Amino acid sequence: MSNPKTRRAQSIIKPDRDRRFVTEDNPFEAMMNRFDDAARRLNLEPGLYKVLRSPEKQIIVSVPILRDSGEIEVYTGIRVLHNTSRGPAKGGIRFDLAVTLDEVKALAAWMTWKCAVVNLPFGGGKGGVICDPTTMSAAELERLTRRYTAEIIEILGPDSDVPAPDVNTNERVMAWIMDTYSMHKGHTVTAVVTGKPVEMGGSLGRKDATGRGCLVVTKRALDRLGIPVEKAKVVVQGFGNVGSTAARLMAAEGMQVVAVSDKSGGIHDPKGLDIPKVIEWIKEHRFVEGYPGAERLTNEELLTLKCDVLVPAALENVITSKNAEKIKAKIICEGANGPTTAKADAILDKKGIFVIPDILANAGGVTVSYFEWVQDRGGYFWDEETVNERLEKIMVKAFDEVVAMAEKHQVSNRIASYMLAIDRVAAMHRMRGLYA
Repeated sequence: MSNPKTRRAQSIIKPDRDRRFVTEDNPFEAMMNRFDDAARRLNLEPGLYKVLRSPEKQIIVSVPILRDSGEIEVYTGIRVLHNTSRGPAKGGIRFDLAVTLDEVKALAAWMTWKCAVVNLPFGGGKGGVICDPTTMSAAELERLTRRYTAEIIEILGPDSDVPAPDVNTNERVMAWIMDTYSMHKGHTVTAVVTGKPVEMGGSLGRKDATGRGCLVVTKRALDRLGIPVEKAKVVVQGFGNVGSTAARLMAAEGMQVVAVSDKSGGIHDPKGLDIPKVIEWIKEHRFVEGYPGAERLTNEELLTLKCDVLVPAALENVITSKNAEKIKAKIICEGANGPTTAKADAILDKKGIFVIPDILANAGGVTVSYFEWVQDRGGYFWDEETVNERLEKIMVKAFDEVVAMAEKHQVSNRIASYMLAIDRVAAMHRMRGLYA
């Protein structure tokens, strides 16, 4: 007789069985396109190919909550663990109406490769709740978070699955997850999530980590192309935490940030924007729209500006086969996950644009999340200077390894990053063998 828990697990874990509905903007298909190319070049064994292309777990749960009005609303929550051969799953949780299983699967796989590229002892995971958090009160968001946590609590844990903030979630949401998990365990478990408040075991330097990682690899790329940092013109699409941090740090290094944008549109000054003033404007007015002394332009126009460095730090699929030919940047540093479609890759390669792929460029965030996890488990915390120094060391090493792989195999940086990551994950599977 089968175990009821086993039957329940089998009912919620649904392996990916086919690849229908292939479109350019499908995030899972974009990831698989790059994976297939890299696996072929590595001569990956057919059995390992099947293992690495399939998420380990795909969990879909109902998340009922009591609204402030007294009505009960039921939301859908998703958590995907793509691969945990190298360590616990690591990946964010997003609250958004656009959350889909395909998107979460793609992002979980990206996390597997991202952690492997920078050689962290993590696998990939991702999660989300399909909802509009802008319509919810703080109390409703807390109830949603705690119920979602309770629904997936069997897979959570410092040794199994460690969430982090993502779209529309933040350190307060992580605090609720940590508290809910701890209440179920009967003792405080700070290492179950990262991106927490510093007072609760969060790491110094975590907020700036993704943007700082973009700065580190961009400087490395500029040096490689012989472009002086102080003469580099930078365009940043997306001015959330990643984009604004990258812009601020790049400007502080002497680069000219000539254009930035958010969902209200973009602003452009060929002489360079005063980024601290732009940040202050947004704190007061919420959006860049209306910022004085700068030319207005659309997000689409911003992407095609002539510049040395383009940092797409907003959403997926902003550089496609429709606009890739118009891109004039010498370097693209992908601050967002999946900003470039697979079809656009070939066009950018042909144009000779030096692309720093997302699984390398924005790995600073997960790297400092790893530092947070290590500090929580050790009960010893580092100063911010130590965090930043160790982050730079890891990012520089990963950048050099990706470029070396690209040169060795005569492939793009993106395919090289996938080859490096897949090779590391596959090596772990070969050593561990197959449990049966």
